[in-house]
Amino acid sequence: MLETALSARRTSVLGLGPTSAGIRVEALPPALRFVLRIYGGESAALGSAGGFDLSAGINSVRATGGHLACRLGPDEWLLIAPDADAGRLLLALETDLAGRTYALVEVSHRNVALEVAGPHAREVLNAGIPLDLADGAFPAGSATRTLLGKAEVVLVRPSEALAYRVECWRSFGPYVQGFLNDAAREFA
Repeated sequence: MLETALSARRTSVLGLGPTSAGIRVEALPPALRFVLRIYGGESAALGSAGGFDLSAGINSVRATGGHLACRLGPDEWLLIAPDADAGRLLLALETDLAGRTYALVEVSHRNVALEVAGPHAREVLNAGIPLDLADGAFPAGSATRTLLGKAEVVLVRPSEALAYRVECWRSFGPYVQGFLNDAAREFA
């Protein structure tokens, strides 16, 4: 049985970023986050759990009704949902994962998220991320773990919009936001 106590939300460590017609860097509200690991081939037939679509390939994201399921490895997902879904979500995940060998860790307290959006979002991100973010290489529905400057982040592009979600550990939040703000000033 899943035994977890949802973390009390902390005040954000992030501030305001530059905003213009060309770029927006902003802190996203607190969210419910889980890291899900499913042993071996048991994830292949699962498809979904707790309202999350787990069918995506590695380095992909599926968005379903405000829920994001970022598949970061063969047996690893970062699950993100609105805080309001906490009570229902825990029960649904526990029910859907019953009988499988899995680890589900609530990491809401650990992460913060920023959104980088606008026509210059790619350029701002590429100031610190060594990935090709062109549509052909990182299309809508992509998610990956990478480095931004000196911090590990999870970069998510859930839709066709030029808007990227940058998830990082809370302790790296001010550094990541400062890095992105500095890069965005060129376009603000």
